[in-house]
Amino acid sequence: MTAVAITDAVDVYLQRKAVGDPDSSGAGTYASNAESILRRWAEWLAAEHGVRSIAALDIEHMRAYAAELRRRTERGEYTASSAGTYYAVVRAFLSWCVRGGIRETNPAATDRAESALPSAETQPTSDSWTATQRRALERYVRERALETTSGSTRDRRSRLREYAMVAVLAHSTVRGAELFSVPDDDRRTGATWDDVDFYTGTIRVLGKSQRLEDVPLPARARTPLRRYRVVLDPPSTDWPLFPTAHAPSIARQVRSVLRDRGYDDETIEGFLEESTATELARERSIAPPAITTEGARSVLRRLCEGAGIDVDGDYLTPRGVRRERSTESYRREATSSKPTLRASVLEQSIVVPDESPPPAGGRDEPTEND
Repeated sequence: MTAVAITDAVDVYLQRKAVGDPDSSGAGTYASNAESILRRWAEWLAAEHGVRSIAALDIEHMRAYAAELRRRTERGEYTASSAGTYYAVVRAFLSWCVRGGIRETNPAATDRAESALPSAETQPTSDSWTATQRRALERYVRERALETTSGSTRDRRSRLREYAMVAVLAHSTVRGAELFSVPDDDRRTGATWDDVDFYTGTIRVLGKSQRLEDVPLPARARTPLRRYRVVLDPPSTDWPLFPTAHAPSIARQVRSVLRDRGYDDETIEGFLEESTATELARERSIAPPAITTEGARSVLRRLCEGAGIDVDGDYLTPRGVRRERSTESYRREATSSKPTLRASVLEQSIVVPDESPPPAGGRDEPTEND
């Protein structure tokens, strides 16, 4: 086998796929979607197994990759179908390597490697949670949020954040991996306030297809989110909807951005001695990282324990909070014509029935009946 670096082979493969597209077969779109998948795979191989060349890759490495996809599916970061798609992209790339004489065989196209992939049964058991249990969780976080009307700003912000998180998951088709950041996936950094359009009632997310999609936000998701925004008071629209509360992560982001802005380390540390990382992020308009999918699961675990909700020791995950409804029929691919597209998506949301009674409060935004 030829000693070719995996990253070099990926570069050539993507270039070949992206060149032209005379018959509109979608090759250019495929290359765009496959790029992040293949680059993350190559980085994972190098970091976890020290494998950097095509020749060094074997069946056990691909089995380990399939097992990693399975673990992420069990944690709720991926669906089984998404994990299968990621693996299929890598398998197709390696088949191309075989056809080009870079490899003799495809280590991904073997029963041993593919047997470690997740199946439909791998999905978290929380999918079986009932609407009653989901409503109980939402009632718990809503009551907690109302109790903080006279409390400290920090407590109000924290509880309204929890209420908004649960409401968006419960009353929209937004997935946890679209709302929160996904570790090791540089495209999934978490939804920001710039992605939310309160007037048309939509949120723009990176869907499973790796394309931007406009997803309806019904009033029962928008109202808690809007109340939370007032208290959060993000300094800029690139602020994540749900920032991490992990102080070291915020401090790391602050240091990185300030260095990029030309400050030396001594000056930066001086800033951090006078203010906390969170305070400095606000003062300097430095968007903190979004909470990760695993962090969101920890928040939901704590809330479920507080609400006394569990099934055989389990708890409600981001995937389990979502109501049972077809996702694809409520989504539209995003385009550059933002206002027109979002208006058409809002029309789709008008016919979506909601189960719980409308929240109290003024009509400061369009509702499904407007």
